[in-house]
Amino acid sequence: MMKPRSTFAALIVALLVVPFTTLAQGVATDARGLPTIAPLIEEIDDAVVNISVISERPAQLTPLFRDPFFQPFLPPLEELPRQRQMSAGSGVIVDADEGYVLTNNHVVENADEIRVTLRDRRSFGAELIGRDPATDIAVLQIEPDDLTEIELGDSEDLKVGDFVVAIGNPFGLGQTVTGGMVSALGRSGINPQGYEDFIQTDASINPGNSGGALVTLDGRLVGINTAIISPGGGNVGVGFAVPVNMARTVMDQLIRYGEIQRGRLGVTIQDLTPDLADALDLDATGGAVVASVEPGTPAEQAGLAAGDVIVAVDGVSVEGSADLRQKIGLRRPGEEVAISFLRDGARRVVDLRLAEADVTSPRTERRSDGDALAGVRLAPLDRGMPGYGEVEGVAVVDVVPGSPAARAGLEPGDVLIAINRTPVTSIRDVDRALEQRPRAIALRVWRSGQQLLLVLRS
Repeated sequence: MMKPRSTFAALIVALLVVPFTTLAQGVATDARGLPTIAPLIEEIDDAVVNISVISERPAQLTPLFRDPFFQPFLPPLEELPRQRQMSAGSGVIVDADEGYVLTNNHVVENADEIRVTLRDRRSFGAELIGRDPATDIAVLQIEPDDLTEIELGDSEDLKVGDFVVAIGNPFGLGQTVTGGMVSALGRSGINPQGYEDFIQTDASINPGNSGGALVTLDGRLVGINTAIISPGGGNVGVGFAVPVNMARTVMDQLIRYGEIQRGRLGVTIQDLTPDLADALDLDATGGAVVASVEPGTPAEQAGLAAGDVIVAVDGVSVEGSADLRQKIGLRRPGEEVAISFLRDGARRVVDLRLAEADVTSPRTERRSDGDALAGVRLAPLDRGMPGYGEVEGVAVVDVVPGSPAARAGLEPGDVLIAINRTPVTSIRDVDRALEQRPRAIALRVWRSGQQLLLVLRS
């Protein structure tokens, strides 16, 4: 009879060795008789690249030199040399013949210059073919000079528990390989304004890994590493990757059209909860409930109505509202889709042609000449802007000299945090705060790590 300690040891050996020796041809046993994925890494690591980005931002003065005493001795802020900053990330060569590299949008979104460095230390200037903030995917192109590409896999085939390897450039250290498994699929809620269907993994992903490769043990790319949950700034075993199927769809559009055009169904939706299923007398456990239908949209023309439960698009099941939003948002306007839905307990199917998504909302900029912030141009606080990651608010992009805001001391580079004690985190919040057109407003502003209170009158 086997002793408990021996049984435990045998179980550990089985768990460690059997998956590696039976899964993929890239997994081997070395001369020591130990399982290793070194041959696999040697085949694909030349396809993973380091990306360095140089960007410029408006000059920022230290709080000391903002003192009015120094103003007569300093040139106008806009005449000061712009400040250059560098950042690093990762990318994956997916087409060696054309030189296409997949990476994250947030790695390159504010870039003035992009360089791609290969594992053999060759360096290329890169052209930004296109980027899509909603999926956090961007496509670069470099000179196709003896490159190595990685084979694309099928992220729909992934299962929780599959072994995966993450390759990237954490903290700018250089190419690094980490291993783990798929912890969960279909994660969302990281960026509610985006299109999300994240692969969650416990393979170590850190700052700088963004844009790198997540591969299965057969050497196929299944995800683009993009985000981590990290209270302390480092890996805690919760990382996320954009599924390669989504990245491939976005890449194809960016290469062909240079931009993403999203299809629109014309419905307001919500998840099908158990309570809603009971209320609607449905046996379904997944789907998206139509809360309302917009007039004149493809959904109305096809006969969809409030209370319908959309359960599939082109025969592919819909898990919930986020899943439906993704399936429609990754289609182009004019494409025909088959929508399967439940109504009165019966399953129905309608064919419709998607309209073009409304690109005017949400608002991305504000400049008004008719209220207390006349002459001020505001924009969402984005990566590369002063205060990003430190505070929540709206970025001050430009202030017209001589305007009430300029006289009150508001400057480009400031971050507007609150108006009359009401926090503002979007352009819409600013509009709401100024709806009553107050003659005097108090602005709470972040500037170079400090908060100021400015009062201005219209």
